[in-house]
Amino acid sequence: MSENEGAEAVAPDEEAETPADPDAELVARVEDAEPEELAREIAALRERAATAESELADAREERDELESKLKRKQADFQNFKKRMERKQEQEAARATEDLVTRLLEVRDNLVRALDQDEDVEIRDGIESTLGVFDRVLDDENVEVIEPQPGDEVDPQRHEVLVKVDSDEPEGTIADVHRPGYEMAEKVIRTAQVTVSNGSGE
Repeated sequence: MSENEGAEAVAPDEEAETPADPDAELVARVEDAEPEELAREIAALRERAATAESELADAREERDELESKLKRKQADFQNFKKRMERKQEQEAARATEDLVTRLLEVRDNLVRALDQDEDVEIRDGIESTLGVFDRVLDDENVEVIEPQPGDEVDPQRHEVLVKVDSDEPEGTIADVHRPGYEMAEKVIRTAQVTVSNGSGE
């Protein structure tokens, strides 16, 4: 085999290993194409690009909407969790509410006994019992609702029995007939009050 024949055998492999130049191919393609064909292809590419941009915008909008929904759900869950915690705290604080409500009548009787009985020995015993009773109520977060004369009437905390002649301004509390009570920020018994008709003003 001659040297020329060997050179010819190697030449095709060397050409195959040479990478094609994409820019050159594009230039050649553009030079060979008809103007109308190029215009159609460019228009198609522009349309594809516009579609891709629109789809990208839609995807971003959907992503933002999902992120917003997720944040709202997280906020709702946190609020729900806080409400449940508050409810559990209130229920725990009011666990003895029924018992306390029944015992309030006993306290009323002790107070009435102090108002009526002059016997010193009995009075000391009643006062001591009432003091213990009040400490128990305090331990159960029970507070007395006992408005002062001249205070405004609060329908959530006061029960108006009757209007009476009084020197207090009209429509305000004249006197407390029976104190009320609230437990853990809930009114368990309204205070019974009389209201001034303003006749003494």
